[in-house]
Amino acid sequence: MATHTGRLTTTPAGTAPAPAPADAAPDLRPGQVTGPPVRVRGLTRRFDGRTVLDDVDLEIAENQFVALLGRSGSGKSTLLRALAGLDADVDGTGRVAVPRSTSVIFQDARLLPWQRVLDNVVLGLAGPGADGQGRARLAEVGLAGRERAWPNQLSGGEQQRVALARALVSEPRLLLADEPFGALDALTRIRMHGLLRELCQRHRPAVLLVTHDVDEAVMLADRVLVLDDGRLTVDLAINLPGPRSHRHPNVVEYRERLLAALGVNQAEGAAA
Repeated sequence: MATHTGRLTTTPAGTAPAPAPADAAPDLRPGQVTGPPVRVRGLTRRFDGRTVLDDVDLEIAENQFVALLGRSGSGKSTLLRALAGLDADVDGTGRVAVPRSTSVIFQDARLLPWQRVLDNVVLGLAGPGADGQGRARLAEVGLAGRERAWPNQLSGGEQQRVALARALVSEPRLLLADEPFGALDALTRIRMHGLLRELCQRHRPAVLLVTHDVDEAVMLADRVLVLDDGRLTVDLAINLPGPRSHRHPNVVEYRERLLAALGVNQAEGAAA
């Protein structure tokens, strides 16, 4: 899990955002008066002289589910890593503010093979109630009774469910997800979509989901962004009732608008 301060920090050229002191800002919980969980101003990141993020501004509201689309190399994962505080050695400037209580899910479940399932879920969680919280999250992802299993005894989908339980066990105010379903088969991915949406509605973190899948973005997000050549070029609100269906007439319209923004023509989109 990644943690950040809730205060805006200014970074000089050639450095990454540095966390402010731990007492700089309280980690406000949902329901309290506070600004948006994510506030980014003028974020620039460069690799080997190439600008990957170019003066990006972004805000994500409380409990908002945002999907980030873009071609390969557009800077999606770079933006997520900047929010997670995982790019300390990257050349760049800008201001970033995220909550201390931030969790990250990657495409790889990244479970510790020498730790049992429950131990992986409560990793880094202190206090006498940690095991109970871990068991509750495992039950929510459909893995009650698997607490003592080893990671290699689980399927890929089950391992990603453990990763999701681990991400939510601390009740984060912000959840960052970097293509968490990209390695799963189509049926498992659809099931995980429903589970993620349900759990986010229950625990109510703000969410930034990085994905290549336009349909995934439309079915899950309240808002879809498109990143192109290091800049946010589309910011589209998704107004669909839940539970969502691919058969809803507006889904096709959203899909076509996003594919066009990604430079994909209708024939290519139909084949995707």
